[in-house]
Amino acid sequence: MSAPLLIFADTILTGFDPDGTPILLEQAALLIRDGRIADAGTADTMRRRHPEVEAMGGRGKAVIPGLINAHHHVGVTPFQMGAQDHPLELWFAERLRMRDVPPDLDTLYSAFEMVASGVTTVQHLHSRAPGDVTAVLDRANRIIGAYDRLGMRVSYSFAMRDQNRVLYDDDQVFLELLPAAMRPVAARYLAGFGLSLDEQAQVFYELRNQHSGKERIAIQIAPANLHWLSNAGLEMAARLHDATGAPMHMHLLETPYQREYAARRGQGSAVEQIQRFGLLGPDLTIGHGVWLSRDDLALCKENGVCICHNCSSNLRLKSGTADLNAFLATGLPIALGIDEAGINDDRDMLQEMRMALTLHRPSGHHSPAPTAAQVLQMATRHGAATTPFRERIGGLAKGQAADLVVLDWDRVTYPWQDSRNGFADVLVRRAKAEAVAQVMVAGRTVYADGTFVNVDRKAELDRLKKWQSRPRTALDEEMAELADAAIDVVHDYYKNWR
Repeated sequence: MSAPLLIFADTILTGFDPDGTPILLEQAALLIRDGRIADAGTADTMRRRHPEVEAMGGRGKAVIPGLINAHHHVGVTPFQMGAQDHPLELWFAERLRMRDVPPDLDTLYSAFEMVASGVTTVQHLHSRAPGDVTAVLDRANRIIGAYDRLGMRVSYSFAMRDQNRVLYDDDQVFLELLPAAMRPVAARYLAGFGLSLDEQAQVFYELRNQHSGKERIAIQIAPANLHWLSNAGLEMAARLHDATGAPMHMHLLETPYQREYAARRGQGSAVEQIQRFGLLGPDLTIGHGVWLSRDDLALCKENGVCICHNCSSNLRLKSGTADLNAFLATGLPIALGIDEAGINDDRDMLQEMRMALTLHRPSGHHSPAPTAAQVLQMATRHGAATTPFRERIGGLAKGQAADLVVLDWDRVTYPWQDSRNGFADVLVRRAKAEAVAQVMVAGRTVYADGTFVNVDRKAELDRLKKWQSRPRTALDEEMAELADAAIDVVHDYYKNWR
């Protein structure tokens, strides 16, 4: 165990009252012992109580709970790999041209960006992993291992899917719509993702057993989406949850085409359909939910589900603008996720909070709008509710994990900030990654003064650059040609939808 540590700051955000008011300690300190918050109080009181404990921080600093990116997929962004920001369904086809990146390098790339903006916990939703059970487990553990090496906290899930991998229709329909010359290429590609539902359940149980009891690693269930799962797949997700109690994270109603798919599948809205399989409840997080209706939201509220808002992603992929104010009005935990990448094609959680705060301000003097405190809760306490770590993270109360961010508050407010604006307002509106002075996870420093403690960022990024700079292979060119053909097929397929 590491030695106890006192962290002093002008302001410490420890959490939120039940009504959402930030709980702030002024001129205060936290005692960290064995990776958790052991004590808190005014600076003078803490010095008297713990005179022999090493101290850090001080004037000009602020401390907040570690931020939580509650919805994440990949490192090197699709845009970096040549995929334009098409509407989601076309984007799936465009992504066929993306080359496979070594999972450890890929994971570290985005993890560097997350940590540097104050993220201590990530919900990693692994959407694509070719091969048999052994290959999928190896790739999963290389991803988990990269987070562990860096020192982050990760909730990992391998997305369950068993149908409709390109279109919201049978894979055979997609193959038959392709030009004849492209069908063998597409068939080989799709065959690489052929794990049965039983094998996907095996992956979940193997990972859960391998990482059981680890402080910073947890395994979730991720039923990918309604259109990607048959009834048997939805039943499997429910069985895994019932057997283990593991939380679930499910993409749902991201686009109007997904709403139309649910209507064509029948038996109610997408939310009503997954309710039939027992998936609605406090252990389920709905990712995106852009096209949730009022009735859907009422059903979500009745069952206590969580929702993860992915602001930048919804904008970039033309999915629509979620009604965040309606989400917040339910009183449910609403988390925040950056998804593939934020508006700047990076994983800057401070910027994502600003996006959410700013975008959802409809016209009118009396129209609802999120407050900075609500957005900050989305990125902390409510994000925690969507992970297996739950009450252990998302705040800095006694007994919680010492996952925290030390901010250079002078840098946040330079050259001037009127003190009449509250702490949360100034933080969400003005804080940038350059003000992140230190990041701790489970009481250990993982990032300080622009340097990662456990990993050489430049060396890893140089490795990534070298790998990406290698000559394109015949397979790369073949997949790029398939992507071009697939985009035309997908575009024509959805012409009469909505």
